[in-house]
Amino acid sequence: MLELAILGFLYDTPLHGYELRKRLTALTGHVKPVAESTLYPAIKRLEKAGLLARATEPGSVAAPRHVLTLTESGRQELRHRLAEPDPRDISDENRWFTVLAFLRHLGDAPAQAAVLRRRLAFLEEPASFFYDGDRPLRAEELDDPFRRGLLTIARATSRAELAWLRETITSLDG
Repeated sequence: MLELAILGFLYDTPLHGYELRKRLTALTGHVKPVAESTLYPAIKRLEKAGLLARATEPGSVAAPRHVLTLTESGRQELRHRLAEPDPRDISDENRWFTVLAFLRHLGDAPAQAAVLRRRLAFLEEPASFFYDGDRPLRAEELDDPFRRGLLTIARATSRAELAWLRETITSLDG
């Protein structure tokens, strides 16, 4: 998820590490803040793989800044990861939001629609956080008001996303 977000943000414009970290935190910080100890090793991995290039520019006040740019291989890698997301990128809401944040970079409406169809299929499967044996429990079946609340909120969120997915897929199919 972190590497996908790095590639996605750099697709549009070169950024220095601090600005990249701010953007990553804005996207995922509510879930998990991005620590320097996580970000910089990921940047080094992507750079070593030839997906990023680093240039040193003079700093405005003090030390020089390292500006990161996506290489053509990095652009291709981003498009590949968007076109063929990992199953966890489809099923995990936070990972899905990262895919969704950059799906426009895929640029091909049928390919974008295919990714959205995968998420749609996942959401259409009956599921719950709580089960009676193998049977998913509905909010109305729970006495616990907190669990009932969790399922009620999840249902409302899923309905909104399902409606958006269907509308967007129709639009992409033209």
